[in-house]
Amino acid sequence: MKYLKYLLLLIAATFYINAHAQLPFYDEIQNFKTQDSISPPPKNAILFVGSSSFRKWVDVKDYFPGYKIINRGFGGSALPDVIRYANDIIFPYQSKQIVIYCGENDLASSDTITAQIVFNRFKELFYLIRKRLPQVNIVYVSIKPSPSREKLMPETVEANFLIKKFLASKKQSSFADIYYKMLGPDGKPIKEIFTEDNLHMNAKGYAIWQKVIRTFLLK
Repeated sequence: MKYLKYLLLLIAATFYINAHAQLPFYDEIQNFKTQDSISPPPKNAILFVGSSSFRKWVDVKDYFPGYKIINRGFGGSALPDVIRYANDIIFPYQSKQIVIYCGENDLASSDTITAQIVFNRFKELFYLIRKRLPQVNIVYVSIKPSPSREKLMPETVEANFLIKKFLASKKQSSFADIYYKMLGPDGKPIKEIFTEDNLHMNAKGYAIWQKVIRTFLLK
């Protein structure tokens, strides 16, 4: 009987581990947790969380000297991914401010994902954070216009508008609008600020983000 119980527990544990290992970006999140256990990040810092535009900003701390920054951008994540892993990469850090960049991959994932869906997903994340961290300052960085995703620009503009309007009525919240700063005189994305994939930014692109985001960071 004891052997049978042990076997059932082993099967259940194996099933649990495999099920979680199949979740998107699971390994990246576990790497963050391993890093945190080895070298705990500072308390009362500013948390950058979201998709690959943050993940690839590997020298983000150099852009904001004098600020304590924790970068937890991961994969090509969408808002449901950030929500899924909030207990792992948002709430443990006791941050004084959370800067979010996410939503672009949501729109790109399917033709059925509308600006309204992105907005609803963002509200879910916002209220999730507010419930656990009612006093934390939240900054949402607007969805950027990417040359490889020009067809998504109308939906991007609408999603940004909905989120901006929503945050305008919320305390301790800001909307960092980088969208129009990344457009040329022709109204199209400036290709020179992007890498060869026409999706992620080079140093010129991040310099634009720096100027906008810096005005919202808490001292």
